[in-house]
Amino acid sequence: MVNPTHRRLAAAVAVPFLLAPTLSGCASDSHGRTKLTVLAAASLTETFGQLEQSFEKDHPAVDVVVSFGSSSALAEQVNQGSPADVIATADDKSIGLVADDGNLSGDPTGFAANTLVVVTPPDNPADISSLDDLAAADFVVCDPSVPCGSAAQTILDNAGTAATPKSLEADVKAVLTKVSLGEADAGIVYVTDAEAAGDEVMTVDIPADVNAVNAYFIAVVKDSGHADLSDEWVSLVMSPAGQGVLAEAGFGAP
Repeated sequence: MVNPTHRRLAAAVAVPFLLAPTLSGCASDSHGRTKLTVLAAASLTETFGQLEQSFEKDHPAVDVVVSFGSSSALAEQVNQGSPADVIATADDKSIGLVADDGNLSGDPTGFAANTLVVVTPPDNPADISSLDDLAAADFVVCDPSVPCGSAAQTILDNAGTAATPKSLEADVKAVLTKVSLGEADAGIVYVTDAEAAGDEVMTVDIPADVNAVNAYFIAVVKDSGHADLSDEWVSLVMSPAGQGVLAEAGFGAP
């Protein structure tokens, strides 16, 4: 359940609500197919990409367009009136902001969970073997305003380390890119992103007693132009097939 005490994101809305147009998330592509717009946390890139193909196979007249980004940015987009049918976030806080603004058609549903891991370039130039080693390394994390950054800060606090990140990145994919390109000695990312990167990075486990668990939530946007199709997308994510895709990628059960 989303925490009912989440405050509305009033201060972050740059355009006054009364001036923002009410837009439908669904339109048609150049082939006349119905467009279903799904906003999803960056850490869902690989899994939702697979589900997109599955959904379109079962719905030949539908073009699923998945837009990935940080959960907090996606929530702000919806609250500012950007076209969307479904939103999936990597935390309850972000989707709670959308719910608080009355922009969801129903209560959010938890559909997955994720933990984090330290990643280094394959040759591990800083010889990192634990969280303590980050104090002497150039490492990067997500900005604390987004779920992966908030979780990384929780981990560092839990571990009692004074390590300070070299930079704060927009989302987990940006962290992973910097590390895989050798622009940072290490980074803290979701387990699923590290697995998707394969041999582009090396991983160092974070002990369970200091690790953070992020819960993922999904909901249909109130102004969705095709609520039935949106509900079907949510049903696919929650189905045994959808949960299987998520589990294979390393996500935990909701």
